[in-house]
Amino acid sequence: MSLKEHFILLAAYNQSMNTTVYEAASRLDKKELTKDRGAFFGSVFGTLNHILVGDIIWLKRFSSNPSCMSSLREVVNLPNPSSLDQILFEDFTALSEQRSWLDCQIICWVDELTETDLDLLLSYHNTKGISANKRFSSLVLHFFNHQTHHRGQVSALLSQAGEDIGVTDLLALIPEEACV
Repeated sequence: MSLKEHFILLAAYNQSMNTTVYEAASRLDKKELTKDRGAFFGSVFGTLNHILVGDIIWLKRFSSNPSCMSSLREVVNLPNPSSLDQILFEDFTALSEQRSWLDCQIICWVDELTETDLDLLLSYHNTKGISANKRFSSLVLHFFNHQTHHRGQVSALLSQAGEDIGVTDLLALIPEEACV
């Protein structure tokens, strides 16, 4: 598999897991959804908002790559998050709809990436204003890893609330191949 094919797999995994997590979270009432369970972002709801914030921040950074400007045009038009713990949506349905929309944007964006894009350096400033120059492919890997990390937290929080989301392993999406 090429690097791009790995990222296509990760984009599909991201969408699949977000669908599963949001379906489980939708079965919680607002009190359970927003209950502080001691996670870094407090609740299921706070953590889901954080994942969306992180995705928007990174996708806006990625859009500075000339080949990504078109595929991320609609993401660039989103308001800039003001903090990593910002609650972008107070309403779970609106949060869920935005998540679903953004996952489609991510799939389209990754599909349009080239191996040349992945080898470029990306210059950006982090949320504290510190500048960085890092390999684009490494940052895309971080982008997907960040989602997985926090979805793992959400999985634990949902389990505390009595919701089991089932198998979360990427392995379930890796296609079987014939030995040659």
